[in-house]
Amino acid sequence: MKPRCPVSLAALVGLIFLAAGLARGVDAKAAGRPNILFLFADDQRADTIAALGNPVIQTPNLDRLARGGLAFTRAYMQGGMQGATCVPSRAMLLSGRNLFHIDEKLLRDETWPAAFGRAGYTTFMTGKWHNGGKSIGKSFQIARSVFAGGMGNPLQLELWNLVDGKLAEQHLAKEHAVAAFADQAIGFLQNHQAGPFFAYVPFDAPHDPHIVPPDFPLKYNPATIPLPPNFLPQHPWDNGEMTIRDEKLLPWPRTPEAVKAYLAEYYRYITYLDQQIGRILDALAASPHATNTIVVFSADSGVACGSHGLIGKQSVYEHSLRVPLLISGPGIPAGQRTEAMCYLFDVLPTLGKLCGVTGPTTSEGLDFSATLRNPLARARPQMLFAYRNVQRAVRDDRWKLIRYPQVDKTQLFDLQNDPQETINLAASPEHASRVKSLTSLLEQQQKEFGDAAPLTVATPQPAAWTPPKQRSAQPKSKPPLEKKSEDDL
Repeated sequence: MKPRCPVSLAALVGLIFLAAGLARGVDAKAAGRPNILFLFADDQRADTIAALGNPVIQTPNLDRLARGGLAFTRAYMQGGMQGATCVPSRAMLLSGRNLFHIDEKLLRDETWPAAFGRAGYTTFMTGKWHNGGKSIGKSFQIARSVFAGGMGNPLQLELWNLVDGKLAEQHLAKEHAVAAFADQAIGFLQNHQAGPFFAYVPFDAPHDPHIVPPDFPLKYNPATIPLPPNFLPQHPWDNGEMTIRDEKLLPWPRTPEAVKAYLAEYYRYITYLDQQIGRILDALAASPHATNTIVVFSADSGVACGSHGLIGKQSVYEHSLRVPLLISGPGIPAGQRTEAMCYLFDVLPTLGKLCGVTGPTTSEGLDFSATLRNPLARARPQMLFAYRNVQRAVRDDRWKLIRYPQVDKTQLFDLQNDPQETINLAASPEHASRVKSLTSLLEQQQKEFGDAAPLTVATPQPAAWTPPKQRSAQPKSKPPLEKKSEDDL
């Protein structure tokens, strides 16, 4: 379907990109540096790529990225101080700052895309922004197709134009948001001519509701979908966020049938996203930029989908924090994996190193470009995770400790032998010293990152939890959304 505007969307996109590129010209100091194409999913678990071990899902285009580049099996977002963890995740990614030093809604600090722009790159974004409309112009020279609908129906889309810091009028489109974002990215790749570029394409998929175009042919049979190995009907205690909106998407207790049906829709949405990513990769391959572009695919968070009795991502379990991270391009090993640990907010500092870009003075992310040269090279030795004031976790190369201060609960997992976090060793006498040492490491990491949250409280709440009375199932889509302002983007 075509957007309701006198000029075709493809032609309009091409004219905008061409005019913007010609106006800037080629920056001599940026000539010869690699381009960046950053593809960013929303709520995609790390275990949803066929080439990395999922036996059911079909992701041929992510598979070709994995075969052509380096796959990080231990990449993480750090957590969030609100239920919509995609907001802090994107703010951390773009600013290079950790969870405790960001303003989650507006990017008040300098950003890495802006640093690329100052270094002579043309900076472009299209997709789900989610960090305040006024922040877009501080980061990107060109922005198109910003979805202002939040968690609504992706078939209801608003397109925003931003060229050189000015937001232009909106144009309503009738195509799926994911396809619209892909169209914008393709238009940019086909029309960009002036020097290196930094293109950021943050999708709003596969976030629920899992709506794909009605004519998308591929469907998954729930009967063929295996349950997550750590499936539970209900989380064993109150984790501090048991009745948030995400957790109401399925009733309690979670049944195998309901979770399999949910996963079938989730997988279908990922496969649709994969198809649109394939269109972008094909456009890149057919462009003059094909041999000098670093392509990154990642996601802002994972999501539970029935793991540990949870549905959303408001936890510090691996399924909610670990994200896919694929990086391919000139000089990067093809078809390999690395167990080097990193945060999402380490990615842009690393790309900056590869491109000779000096980042914001406020950036805290680490450069792991050594791992891109040698997959055996380590990145971070330990990781701190947090969700609001109700969950904290730390992990090293093998062990992970989770602390729930409000209900005085502790978990210890051996991730080497129990990657699904199903066997809690915290109460085992033989692991008492390990709990103590990891608790000390957690406190140390909190100080390092500026986290003042206590790990114990004077009067813990009861850990037992009873589900609220059930209401009717929530609809898969929402009514049309009201017009949004710039601040709602």
